[in-house]
Amino acid sequence: MYSKKITFKNKQGQLLTGEIDFPIDKKPLSYALFAHFFTGNKNFTAVRNISRALTQNQIAVMRFDFTGLGKSEGKFEDSNFSTNVDDLISAAEFLAENHHAPKIIIGHSLGGAAAIYAANTIDSIETVATIAAPSNPSHVEHLFSEHIEDIEIDGEATFEIAGRQFTIKKHFLEDIHSKDLPKILKDLRKPILVFHSPQDKVVEVRNAREIYKAAHHPKSFISLDGANHLLTNKEDSFYVGKVISSWAHRYVNANEEKEELSTDKSVVVRIGREKYTTEIVARSHSLLVDEPKKYGGKDAGMSPYELLLASLGSCTAITLRMYADRKEWDLREIKVHLEHFKQHAKDSDDCADSDTKIDKFVREIKLKGNLTEEQKQRLIQIANRCPVHKTLENKIEIETTLRR
Repeated sequence: MYSKKITFKNKQGQLLTGEIDFPIDKKPLSYALFAHFFTGNKNFTAVRNISRALTQNQIAVMRFDFTGLGKSEGKFEDSNFSTNVDDLISAAEFLAENHHAPKIIIGHSLGGAAAIYAANTIDSIETVATIAAPSNPSHVEHLFSEHIEDIEIDGEATFEIAGRQFTIKKHFLEDIHSKDLPKILKDLRKPILVFHSPQDKVVEVRNAREIYKAAHHPKSFISLDGANHLLTNKEDSFYVGKVISSWAHRYVNANEEKEELSTDKSVVVRIGREKYTTEIVARSHSLLVDEPKKYGGKDAGMSPYELLLASLGSCTAITLRMYADRKEWDLREIKVHLEHFKQHAKDSDDCADSDTKIDKFVREIKLKGNLTEEQKQRLIQIANRCPVHKTLENKIEIETTLRR
């Protein structure tokens, strides 16, 4: 994904910092707004993974630090749940003025509750997704329950959460107790998607049940079985992002933005500082390429050579399918198994020290169907005529230029 750093002012005039993650062609179909968890920030790994999954599906994501957190101005102890909601509204206004108004809002933990409140105010929001969200903001009290008496008596208390010091003031308690999330949900007439893990020990899964019960249809619930509250397992966070992408496309009207998409037939590939995860976009399709962990990658996708094998294999299968259909042969299934390796060229076999090697592709084709031996042999001949096969066997020229 391509990320753009941004700053905008909240209702108190304080400067908040954030980033907008774009699809690599920089032509999103729609925009999403992300609300991070209590005391978190925009750069938390799960937030970035979810955003990456969304950008792969042509959805741009704005993630930012709430007041007093991360690199945003203001003091955390002067903020509360209501200021978080206001920050989301300010973020939506920034998007509307500088890009496009957000149509999707996503919230993690307490950010999920804030997302629901904000969605009730931001007219452009068409869909809401919550992740491990409490059914009422007051649920966050359990994180500092042993300090509540001090806050009530002294007006504030300082304590540690996840290794960091935070100060909570009395106005924070008063604010979260004044909120009625079930009532907001009953007034909210927008599709909602609720994610929650049955093993969540921070916000129990009953909260998801209460959110779902209070919300109107269309509403959906996804159980994140085995996940923890912060989605520290990358498979869990990527899964959430992919599901949100598919689900949101059902409800978000992106017709206006679709007109802006390029009709260019080229493929766009991008890699940032994160080694070696690479994004690929071709028309409206996207995928990740990576290296296995043993080579220093994150194994987030196929390797470049595996992608090359996939290209040859898929072209082979498609070519055989087209030929068999045209001949009206009973070919029910095609499986293509491929390997790639380098070996010494035949004319240098006797030269042990020779560095001359060639690339060798081994392709095994398995055919299922009521076929004669003659038909099978003909299909093998056709496989050798598939366009990618021909390209790989031809003399290839690669022209490289610096794009301005």
